[in-house]
Amino acid sequence: MTENAGAKYGGAPGSRGRTTIADVVVEKIAGMAARDVLGVHALGSGFARSMGSMRERMPGAGSGKSVTRGVSVEVGELQAAIDLEIVVDYGVSITDVAGAVRENVISAVERMAGREVVEVNIAVSDVKLPDEEDEEDEGEERQRIQ
Repeated sequence: MTENAGAKYGGAPGSRGRTTIADVVVEKIAGMAARDVLGVHALGSGFARSMGSMRERMPGAGSGKSVTRGVSVEVGELQAAIDLEIVVDYGVSITDVAGAVRENVISAVERMAGREVVEVNIAVSDVKLPDEEDEEDEGEERQRIQ
């Protein structure tokens, strides 16, 4: 191809068409990035997690934990705003964990989705104490006993 082949066919290939990214894609990226941070026990409130674990045990409801639980986003053509609800492990610095979550989520969304992250709002809804069992663990134990 010659140097002006791009001009002949309407510009660089990257500028020919639109790419749209669904909100759920950004939710999954943000959810995975948040879970990767040390000190994050889970995403979502205790109630949302227990309802989600009940839903996951229902036949035909799919398998695995919901990656998007505790994550909501607004995605535009160029920018994204993200809200997270997290549960932290007891003993960690909540402000340090929140800062690390914010950094990891921004980095992942901007790198993978190509959207500028304008804000990451974090609500810490609970602290996982060392002697507490997870609602999900309790449900699995009850299911084995029955």
